[in-house]
Amino acid sequence: MLQKESISVNNTEYSIETGVWARQAGGSIVLRWNDLVLMANATGAKTAPEDIDFFPLTVEYREKYYASGYIPGGYIKREARPSEREILASRVTDRPLRPLFPENYFNEVQIFVNLLSSDGKMSGDVHAITAASAALMISDLPFHGPAAGVRVGRVGGSLVLFPNNDQLEKSDLNLTLAGTEKAVTMIEGNADQLTEEEMLEAVKFGHQEIVRLCQLQNALAAKVSKPKVEVPAKPDYSDLEKAVREFAFPELAEANSVAGKHNRQAAIDSLREKTLESLKNLFGEDPEASRKLKIAAHLFDELEVEVVRDQIFTKGIRADGRSLEEIRPISIEVGVLPGTHGSAVFTRGETQALGVTTLGTENAAQQSDGIEGVKSQRFYLHYNFPPFSVGEVRRYTGPGRREIGHGKLAENSLISQIPDDASFRYVIRVVSEILESNGSSSMASVCVGSLSMMDAGVPLKNAVAGVAMGLITRGEEFAVLTDIAGLEDHFGDMDFKVAGTRKGITAFQLDLKVQGISYAIMEKALAQAKKGRLEILDKMDAAISAPRTTVSKNAPQITTLKIDRDRIGELIGPGGKNIRSIIEKSGAEINVNDHGEVTIAARNEKSAAIARSMIEGQFAEVSEGEIYEGAVKRIEAYGAFIEVLPGKDGLCHISKIADRRINDVREVLKEGDIVKVKVIGVDRQGKISLSIKDV
Repeated sequence: MLQKESISVNNTEYSIETGVWARQAGGSIVLRWNDLVLMANATGAKTAPEDIDFFPLTVEYREKYYASGYIPGGYIKREARPSEREILASRVTDRPLRPLFPENYFNEVQIFVNLLSSDGKMSGDVHAITAASAALMISDLPFHGPAAGVRVGRVGGSLVLFPNNDQLEKSDLNLTLAGTEKAVTMIEGNADQLTEEEMLEAVKFGHQEIVRLCQLQNALAAKVSKPKVEVPAKPDYSDLEKAVREFAFPELAEANSVAGKHNRQAAIDSLREKTLESLKNLFGEDPEASRKLKIAAHLFDELEVEVVRDQIFTKGIRADGRSLEEIRPISIEVGVLPGTHGSAVFTRGETQALGVTTLGTENAAQQSDGIEGVKSQRFYLHYNFPPFSVGEVRRYTGPGRREIGHGKLAENSLISQIPDDASFRYVIRVVSEILESNGSSSMASVCVGSLSMMDAGVPLKNAVAGVAMGLITRGEEFAVLTDIAGLEDHFGDMDFKVAGTRKGITAFQLDLKVQGISYAIMEKALAQAKKGRLEILDKMDAAISAPRTTVSKNAPQITTLKIDRDRIGELIGPGGKNIRSIIEKSGAEINVNDHGEVTIAARNEKSAAIARSMIEGQFAEVSEGEIYEGAVKRIEAYGAFIEVLPGKDGLCHISKIADRRINDVREVLKEGDIVKVKVIGVDRQGKISLSIKDV
């Protein structure tokens, strides 16, 4: 039987319903708003795999092409691997839901969210968070929700809830928020240099709607929710924990203070082995010895977390000896690869990124095929994270969800500072190769992307830097950490990445392992991040303070000219014959848009000059009385045809070739001769009459 709850969002009914579709799923929800329809299904395994110590949650978001009456492009006419947009939406849905499951729940959970209907004006990705949470709420899974997602824009200085695509084009903010009734738990988005105060205002604005959407889910769950699965209480290992603590605690703080990521890990691993060996001797012939040793290894890791966190609160220093607001040493190299268009290396502590910028022509724009049709992107950033960057050996199959997510965050951080198409005609590709990683490689990618583009001569509006902030909590106490390393990310309660210019924030991403943080903590983190960002920008300015005044000699040379839009067909010619001829003769790449703007891209100035001359000549008007220099193209008995402008021939009659009478044109001229001629007439059909003797 259909069960439904609804509220009004932007003066339109927003509803969630269940009971009719996909009834065998653990929990199934259909979310409807205007023409937008999403279905979310959440199902959990009955038992947990043995020896697992993580929560195997999988979220899959898919946009069906039929949702907007569109058939997939390409040879295979069906949805295949997820697009970048679908992968990013899956990540955004996963992150706020994962912390709301019990800490000791290890059963596999799968959530599928499908966009089934769309008018193409409103994105469905952010609503996937609400739909997925609602499906979990009515299921038997032990989910401590609800959670909900919203998008906030800002048009003309006014905040907008769930902006449509047209509004987002005008917006200087694209903020995705997720949270519970009590607090915000996830933030992701980009902005055009908003202040920290403006960002907090937008977060508070969005959270008001999150509360309403959570209440909507509670109302439906009160009607139809299944009895929740009971999660066994966490076993009591107090005796074993005491034994681990007595042996390891005195030396663990010292091991955690060893300088260098790998040296520190080696010291900790050695202590772990000594601890387990000691316990193995203690257990003797105990038949449960093997199981207890596995538990002891886990308890050792928990003790390490305690030591790291306790050191921050009691001594105000971190595992690597830094103070809470201290940034790791930074070094920068610019122009490191002579054969590229722009390059830089950014090193911050044990995180190092190589950034390479390549400038291309219009044909190099990134095309994407989705439910809203084909889109073109003239700036994009790719992020690569090879296993050697963390000293590991593993199978490398190309970018996964993490790489795509980190790359998009760095891309969003930079995109507002990219010059517009009119002032810089190039397509821009930035690649961030992570050479070393110990925390915040995505923010290193922001810095190195900005540096490499400036080295390539891209006239960025402002330099952009990024920094990752961390949070450690203990009861009511909290400590905000600037520029977190991998250890602090792993053991901390928050990963808050903030990128921006000296003027304001351009991108942000907040992930929490706790169930929300206060606005006071968020305000402190933003203020501390600004201080760190400005310090990093000072280092970047010392390496390169402004974009190069010219692009690299390796980059294509791009020039533009304008022709009458009604004469575009003349440039192209029948079946493209004319434009192909210009391309073949000049070696340049030529594109013309619907407004008559012609772009010429060439590897050298000579090639560009030939193409420009041929195009200008084709559209130049021949003036009567003017003198031109042209080549003899064809000879007939009655005269010679001479090209006075590219593509424009005129006839010089035999009587106008010489001061004397001649019987044969070839007495004076031959094909290929260069001669000066005067235009003595142009008739209504455009036929040109020339004279050599009147010059």
